[in-house]
Amino acid sequence: MSARPENTMRSGGEWHKSRFGGHARPAENKDFAQIDLGQSCPEHYPHPAEPLGEPMDIRQVAQLLGSSTWTVRQRYLPSGLPHFRIGQAGKLRFYRNQVVRWVLETQQRKG
Repeated sequence: MSARPENTMRSGGEWHKSRFGGHARPAENKDFAQIDLGQSCPEHYPHPAEPLGEPMDIRQVAQLLGSSTWTVRQRYLPSGLPHFRIGQAGKLRFYRNQVVRWVLETQQRKG
């Protein structure tokens, strides 16, 4: 095996001159060890509360509200229950915190 000439690379069994030349430097190493990024104790750095909550499908929302999926579609969606339509099929997606907030606001208005 022959010694590798300086500033060359091997391609297809032959040595070729590199286009980078001899002035190319390796990437600098960043020393993140000195900076406290808070990763060692994540419980000391609480994450902001998830504003939307967990994603739910219509069956889960019906169970949360104690009703049927038919009632969710026919009564609650036209009344303003927050939802999103996902994909070409138009699948309904709800978020728990939005649903709970909507229920509480609806109860306050009516009662």
